[in-house]
Formats: sequence, C-alpha cells, structure tokens
Amino acid sequence: MAKFKKVSKYRQKLFFNFFFLFVAFAIALAGFQYKREKEYRVEKLESTLLTYINLTNEFISSQKLEIRDFSKIDSLNKIIPEKDMRITVVDYKGFVIYDSFVENLSLLENHLSRPEIQESLKKGSGAGVRYSSSTRCDYYYYAVHFDNYFIRTALPFDKQIRNLLKADTYFLYVIFFFFIVAAVFIVYFSDRIGKTITKLQHFAAKAAAGKTIDVNEKFPDNELGLIGNQIVQVYDRLQKAKDELSAEREKLFRHLQISHEGIAVFSKEKKQLLANNHFIQYLNSLSEDLAVAPTEIFKLKELAPINTFIDEHLKKGVQEFVASTLSSNILTIQKNNKYFVVQAIVFNDLSFEISINDITKLEKEKILKQQMTSNIAHELKTPVSSILGYLETLLNTKVDEEKAKFFLERSYIQSQRLSGLIQDISLLNKIEEASDLFGIENINVKEIVTSAIDDLRFKMLEKDISVSFDLSDKLSVLGNKSVLYSIWRNLIENAVNYAGDGITIRIKNYLEDDNFLYFSFSDNGTGIDEIHLTRVFERFYRVDSGRARSMGGTGLGLAIVKNGVLFHKGEISVKNLKTGGLEFIFSICKNLSI
Repeated sequence: MAKFKKVSKYRQKLFFNFFFLFVAFAIALAGFQYKREKEYRVEKLESTLLTYINLTNEFISSQKLEIRDFSKIDSLNKIIPEKDMRITVVDYKGFVIYDSFVENLSLLENHLSRPEIQESLKKGSGAGVRYSSSTRCDYYYYAVHFDNYFIRTALPFDKQIRNLLKADTYFLYVIFFFFIVAAVFIVYFSDRIGKTITKLQHFAAKAAAGKTIDVNEKFPDNELGLIGNQIVQVYDRLQKAKDELSAEREKLFRHLQISHEGIAVFSKEKKQLLANNHFIQYLNSLSEDLAVAPTEIFKLKELAPINTFIDEHLKKGVQEFVASTLSSNILTIQKNNKYFVVQAIVFNDLSFEISINDITKLEKEKILKQQMTSNIAHELKTPVSSILGYLETLLNTKVDEEKAKFFLERSYIQSQRLSGLIQDISLLNKIEEASDLFGIENINVKEIVTSAIDDLRFKMLEKDISVSFDLSDKLSVLGNKSVLYSIWRNLIENAVNYAGDGITIRIKNYLEDDNFLYFSFSDNGTGIDEIHLTRVFERFYRVDSGRARSMGGTGLGLAIVKNGVLFHKGEISVKNLKTGGLEFIFSICKNLSI
C-alpha cells in the first residue's frame, strides 16, 4: 500500500509539473494573441481614418485651395459615407483653419498642444482618445502631419467604436479546446513516464543497498523503458564481472598467503592494502626492533634505496608516469647471516608493491659454486704441468722429429683448451659478481649474430652446416656487446660441436613487446635425452663427457649462455623438437638501464 501511494504521489507530481508548465504556456499564448487582436482592430480603425485624411489632402492639393477657401472641403464631406466623421485642418502654428463640425473657428483653442498633433510632429502621425470641449463628446482622433498643415480625422468614441476595438475572443475557445486535449495527453504521458521512472528508482535503491535484483524484469515499452532495460543489462554484466573479480581476488589472496615470497601492497598514501605472513616474518628479520608492522618498512635504514625510489615516483604524479614502462627497483641485503632480495614495483596508479625473498640458500649455493669453480681452476694446474712436461722432454731429450711434433701438438691442444676454460670461468665470474663493470651500449642484434657466425664459418663448412636467420636490420638492444656475443657464439658452437653433420641452424626473433625481444635458436640435429634437459645449463655438466672433451669443450658454454641471458634480465629454456633437434627459447631486455 505504501509503495502504491509513493508511486501515485510521484505520478501526481510529474503530472502537475507538466500541467502548470502547459498552463503558463497557454496563458502566455492567449495574452499574446489577445494583444495582437486588439492591435489589429486599432490598426483597422486607424487605416479607415487615414484613408479619409489622404482623401482630404488629395482634395486640397487637386483644388489648390488657399486657407480662405478651405470651406470648400464641406463638399467633400457630403460624399463621405461616414456621417459622424469629423475632419479638422490645423496650420503649422496650431490654429484651426477648417473643422467640419464647428462653423465659428475663432471659438476653438490653439490645437498645437493636442496629444495627437504633438505625436504627429514627432512620428508623422498620431492617435488618441479624449473629450472634445467644442462638441462635448469623446472622440477617437487620428492626425497626420503634412508640409504646411495637419489633417485630423475623428469618430465619436461611442459603443460602436468600443465594440469595434474589442478583441475577438473566439481564439480563446480554440486554445481551451487544445488545452483539454493536452491535459489528457499529459495524464497519459506522465503515467507512462512515472511508471518507468519509479521502476528505475526502485532498481537504483536496490542496487545501492546491495539487494538481489531480478535482471529479467522488463520495463515499459518506451524510450525510458529501453534505457532502463539497458541499464539492467549493464548492471548484470558488471555484477558478474564483480563476482569474477572477487573470486580471482580471493584466489590471489590465498596464493599470497601460502607463497614463500613476502609480498605487501600499499596505496600511493603508503597505506597498507595487504601483506602476507612471509612479508611480516622477513620484515621482522630485517628489523632490529621486535614485532614491527608492515608500514614500518619505510623507516628501515637498510631499505633506504627502495624508499627513495618509491618517493621519487610518488612525487612525479600519475600524469608523468609512463604506463608502458615497468618501474621497479631491486636491492639485495645481507643481515644476520641471511640474504634477502627486496623489490619495489610502482604501478600506473601510484600504488606500489614491495616483495621480500629469502635467498639465503641460493646465495650459499652460489658461493659454493664459486668456490668449486676456483677449485677447478686450481686443479687445472695438472694439465699445465703436463704441458710443461712435454716441453721439458723436448728441451732436454733428443727425440725424433715425428715424436717431437706429437708432443707439440698435444701441448698446443691442451694449452688451447686451458686458455678457453680460463676465459670462460673468468667471464662467468664477472657476469655473476661484477656485472656492474660491464659497459652498456646500443647494439645491433643482426650484426652480433653475423659476427658469431663468421667466426665459426670454417667449422660449419667442415661439417656442412648451414644457418638460416630472420632478423631485422633495425633490431637493437641497450646491453653489453661482449656478453651478447658470447650468448650467440656459445649457442652456435654448441650446435656445431654436438648436433651432428649436415644440420641447419635456425635463428629468429618471433616476438617483441615494449620491454623485451624474444628469440628462438633451433637445429634439426640429434637432440639430447630428456633426462639431461634440466641440467644442460649447469657448469661443467656434460651429456657425454668423453665426447665433449674430445671436441675441446669446456662444459661452460651453456652456463655462459644462461648467465648472459640473466644478465640482460631475460629468461631461457630448452626443449627437444618433435622433428628432431633442440630449440632454445630466450628473452633479452631491450633496455638494460631500466
């Protein structure tokens, strides 16, 4: 019942708004029309009076009458059908020189001050209604100013003239009829509009209150109803999208809670939006205080570079933020015999994420590997000693020419292998420990690849190996030239040494986005067993150690490739092709300075 009263009240309000608006319009229209009607009647009367004025003036001009002869105008009056028509001629000084109703003109006052005469002086013609003292009745006067005189005509302002000047009110009945029709239309229109708007109002109220809405409910068949149906459809889609986002958000939160990575998200005002358990644990490990909250991260002196990076981006504002560029900063911290990597990422709405990873295990493994590499390098003294033994034998013992040549060849092969091994180890250590020493420059990728191919051209010709590469001449990256060269050189050399004879190497840039170039390096050779795929990038790992050594390999080629890719902020993976051979898929950051 309350709902019905509310709807009825709204319809009444809508009806009265339209009704009063139309009433105001009808009154204005009736007033305007009434004024026009009266003006028309006045113009009609004045036109009649003007006709007799012009007739009198033409008579005076045609008869060339002098002032003393103006009495002849009486002959004109006799033929005028309007017997009540009064004609008066006044000279330019205001003296009456002829009047059709007054014989003794000397009794008449000076007419120069008469309203109609004054108006005609200013506008050429004048009119007015007033009492005549000479004839003792009211007249409607109309006067026209000519060169030397004024001619004035007048009719008694009696009932006939009054009726003549009254506006015809017939048009009011027409307006009233249309007013009734419009009122019926307003009732019908307000009822239709009212129903639709009321439904929209109920829909909006339910949506605002979060109540269940029947999306199959149909609105009336009109323009507002069409809009209402579209709003409901849009609301339904938004509600479904909201539910899906809520589900995804819940998944994300659950993932963050079980993730081994500490993650926290903050607003641009540095208010915590979320933080998982690992973030709080790692933060407390970094802090010297007990039980610190996530927002305390902005006070840790160890994270000063991260906080400075965040503050700089927040000061720039949203308009200066380049959405296509990932703004991030990474910091490695050692504390309490633990290693942490802290990364800050600023999003385009100036909210930001801070992640903390415990890399203690990885760092210790890295140290062990470095120690292992140093130990291996130390162990290489043995083959060096062998080389020295060959040379000492040659120097101190007389051997035949064939034996001497054999000793020299063995020494040369061992020295080449040792030299390559030492260079590879040195490059790996430099990439991992002193990457900041590498110079950064703009490099043409096609030129680097071509250079690596040319350096191995002789070996490829010996094995009948061909190379097919599809690279643009304009493809370039901002990185280190020697590291990029070592990536391509070692990939090609690995294929030449182990993929087999008569193979084809294919290199292509299959994708490019705002930040990375994506490459595929493949061959159609023998491939390797699946059990070895996960370890091919390990240092000194050989699928066939005996064959690798006989080929002169150091076991560090693919390790250099992987570290070179990681140095350029990319990723690399390897797989066997169904058609035979291996395919390396890797990415290279286009701008290493980011």
